[in-house]
Amino acid sequence: MLNGIWLSFFIAAFAAALWQWLGGGDTEVFSRLVAALFDMTRLSVDIIIVLIGTMTLWLGLLAIAEKAGLIDLLARVLNPLFRRLMPEVPSGHPALGHITMNFAANVLGLDNAATPIGLKAMHSLQTLNPSRDTASNAQILFLVLNASSLTLLPVTIFMYRAQQGASDPTAVFLPILLATTASSLTGLFSVALMQRLKLWDPVVLAYLGAGALALGALLAVLAGLSAQALAATSTLVGNLTLFGIVMLFLLVGWARKVHVYDAFIEGAKEGFSFTVSLLPYLVAMLVAVGVLRASGVLDAVLDAIRWLAVSMDWDTRFVDALPTALIKPLSGSGARAMMIETMNTHGVDSFAALLAATFQGSTETTFYVVAVYFGAVGIRRVRHGLGCALLADLAGMLAAIAVCYWFFA
Repeated sequence: MLNGIWLSFFIAAFAAALWQWLGGGDTEVFSRLVAALFDMTRLSVDIIIVLIGTMTLWLGLLAIAEKAGLIDLLARVLNPLFRRLMPEVPSGHPALGHITMNFAANVLGLDNAATPIGLKAMHSLQTLNPSRDTASNAQILFLVLNASSLTLLPVTIFMYRAQQGASDPTAVFLPILLATTASSLTGLFSVALMQRLKLWDPVVLAYLGAGALALGALLAVLAGLSAQALAATSTLVGNLTLFGIVMLFLLVGWARKVHVYDAFIEGAKEGFSFTVSLLPYLVAMLVAVGVLRASGVLDAVLDAIRWLAVSMDWDTRFVDALPTALIKPLSGSGARAMMIETMNTHGVDSFAALLAATFQGSTETTFYVVAVYFGAVGIRRVRHGLGCALLADLAGMLAAIAVCYWFFA
């Protein structure tokens, strides 16, 4: 699917350029396309240089947390919940540990760490699957919750905003938290409805109730703040949470006799090699997005949506961020490219760029998750998995728009 999407960007850009040249006499259109190729390639290298440092740092810290037992502790905390949401998985089965560790990595915004653990979890669940080519209920729930991507600390989004010169890189912390909560709850409730899960189980209610109370308290605090105060609060909470987690990893590692420097270097080496491997993918998607915008195709689509919004008397500022939301279910790298391109075009601290960053953090790449997680175990029939995941995507997108108007309008 990604092959077709990527190729279609170039075909659409070329067709639009031909139309502007032959029909409109625009002799500069192909110059703009070629310039976009080189501009986006240079931007890709700039991004990777910053990303190398960030991912090297974060994977080094994660290695300390793993050796200190913090990831395993979080797994034990979540284990009772998943044993009830996935009743066909026996208590103590290795899949439960893999699942909880996967969500621990997702909550911390560590996509690259979450994926390998998630694949282990899917393989473990497949050992319990009576139909080898059809997704089981547990596999569907696991996939949908991954696609909704509940993220507490979207480190990579903070990094991209910092790289683009944002005055407060973590200003989107609370908007992302609220939007991803909406998508995750929608995914959970839709799967529970399809699978008739007993969400009224006391343990499930305790977990959901604790989460609801925490979210309600947060919303109660935020409700009385102005837009300026909301943005400042998001920045403060984001920075405090980020550095607090760093200190937690280091101090717990030290207390448990972990050689924190050696563990950091071990994890940092993995972060360096992983980040360098991303360059071809980033170049591929950024140049495709660049030529699409340079050809005028993307602007034409957005103009149509903007016209519809105006005709319905809506505020139209959200339209400029929609490319990120529309591409996110199809391609994570494509959505990331759209977000960065929005930052470049409108300014990193513009409403469109803030909303695009919130879109990027509110959900996961649904079709990629389906292809990788189910493809890894040979599942061809996804049943209601894709529909529930896309419903979660829609909820995350709508919540992101509402929250960003609340925070930044």
